[in-house]
Amino acid sequence: MASNGGKLEVEIEVKSPSQKFWEGLRDSTTIFPKAFPHDYKSIDVLEGDGKAVGSVRLITYSEGSPIVKVSKETIDAVDEANKSVAYKVIDGDLLKYYKSFKCILTVTPKGDGSLVKWSSVFEKTHEQIPDPSLIKDFAVKNFQELDAYVLAN
Repeated sequence: MASNGGKLEVEIEVKSPSQKFWEGLRDSTTIFPKAFPHDYKSIDVLEGDGKAVGSVRLITYSEGSPIVKVSKETIDAVDEANKSVAYKVIDGDLLKYYKSFKCILTVTPKGDGSLVKWSSVFEKTHEQIPDPSLIKDFAVKNFQELDAYVLAN
């Protein structure tokens, strides 16, 4: 029997200094719907402050998001010193395709800029479901957009 579990990772370099990029990511609840309305209609904090472990956010995506229109996620771990956050999807469209979907985001200094690493661990609802490369591509697009936003502000 084939395993439906998998892992997908991507690393991209951005020009923003790591601290500024990290702060931008941590403030995504406010920044993303305002700066990237083509991707995010709204991000609502349902529990916690939207940043701390246990916080739950409801994300409503715009037409820029291919498959997922609504996603509810919770923060599992935060490491401010190493600029790393782990979260998992607990409700929404993505769970039609994946029984579980967890991500880790890490921002590391690299020269004047940063290296942003996104990794996801997932379990497909059935083996015909493709790996979540659309989600990965959307994440990369967001990092590039956030980079431009951070550099401009």
